[in-house]
Amino acid sequence: MNNQTNKNILIGISGGIAAYKSAELIRLFKKAGHDVRVCMTLGACEFITPLTLQALSGNPVHTALLDTEAEAGMGHIELARWADVVLIAPATADLLARLRIGMANDLLSTIILATAAPVHIAPAMNQQMWAHPATEENITILEKRHSIHGPAAGEQACGDVGFGRMLEPQALFEKLTKSFHGSVSNSLGFDLLDPNSKKLTGHRVLITAGPTREPLDPVRYLTNRSSGKMGYAIAEAALALGAEVVLVSGPTRLSVSAAIKRIDIETAEDMLKAVTTEVASCDLFISAAAVADYRLKTISSVKMKKTSSADLQLDLEQNPDILATTSLANPELFTVGFAAETNNVLKYAEAKLKKKSLNLIVANQVGKQKGFDVETNQVDILAANGEHFAIPEMDKKALAFEILTIICKFYLPEDTQRI
Repeated sequence: MNNQTNKNILIGISGGIAAYKSAELIRLFKKAGHDVRVCMTLGACEFITPLTLQALSGNPVHTALLDTEAEAGMGHIELARWADVVLIAPATADLLARLRIGMANDLLSTIILATAAPVHIAPAMNQQMWAHPATEENITILEKRHSIHGPAAGEQACGDVGFGRMLEPQALFEKLTKSFHGSVSNSLGFDLLDPNSKKLTGHRVLITAGPTREPLDPVRYLTNRSSGKMGYAIAEAALALGAEVVLVSGPTRLSVSAAIKRIDIETAEDMLKAVTTEVASCDLFISAAAVADYRLKTISSVKMKKTSSADLQLDLEQNPDILATTSLANPELFTVGFAAETNNVLKYAEAKLKKKSLNLIVANQVGKQKGFDVETNQVDILAANGEHFAIPEMDKKALAFEILTIICKFYLPEDTQRI
């Protein structure tokens, strides 16, 4: 195994349309100084040629289980021993099923059984195939053995829209590069909080997540595209670090650890009441919810019907600003806000940081398959003292620990010298 900065990376490619992205993956790893070898299934060769990937990697591409040119004819053992890390991108539903039960009926699946190197898997398939219970069961088993990255949501080659797209090569490159430096190294180059450190033991953390729903009538409501995934990931990360966690959540389809106190709400007013009740016994407030700015002045008690007019005008009023209200009413509370913007992200985030008297604000761009309804996120964190931390796009679960690392730099005095 190679213990230096440059790694031996084996990229496995299975037969899906996303195979074309593997060319960019190879280019990124080669540019960073790593040695790359490629293993393709026969199906993958139908989407991109081995010759193309050989030219990019600078090494022969391996496709056959029985290799007469390999030492003792056992190419799978040579490759398995050579690799410092294995990345399968894309991983089709068929390959996931075969890996789940430990089949070894081609070169790639045999290598996975034979290698002691960490294995990273980037699924890619049609959204309905990804949602099928069989695939869900396969992923549940594989997550116990390997690192699963993605998939992302968006438009697919078949025309469907949903989860199933392979993560972009840059995101996968960053994930693996981060893993090369160990589990306690982050994208900014300073020590990441060890998930086993329990740095937040004895601290009670209040987190808001998800959207709010503002009713128009018994049937309709105003809301937004927030899935709640970022807030939930932060709640789980805070729990892992030893905190007592209270999660005030708008409507989502997400589950949370039983050790987290979860309070479900619908409207912005509901959320403000829950936060006001809980915040008195909390030390740290992280407001990750996407709260609706407006609500209907008068909610109809019956379903509104169409009229002869083609237009419908709604009389709206502002919702309470939960973050500003809580921060200003509790000046000793360490308060972290989120700013989801479609443009002028840093400018608007800095204005909110000052106006709402926050300690930190986490800014991210949303829209165009960014931020909402996806598994990854990219953020900038601005501090009241002017410091700025830019965190590249990564899986939201990993990002949660990065965010908490920076929060603890300011929130925990003993962490000031850590970064």
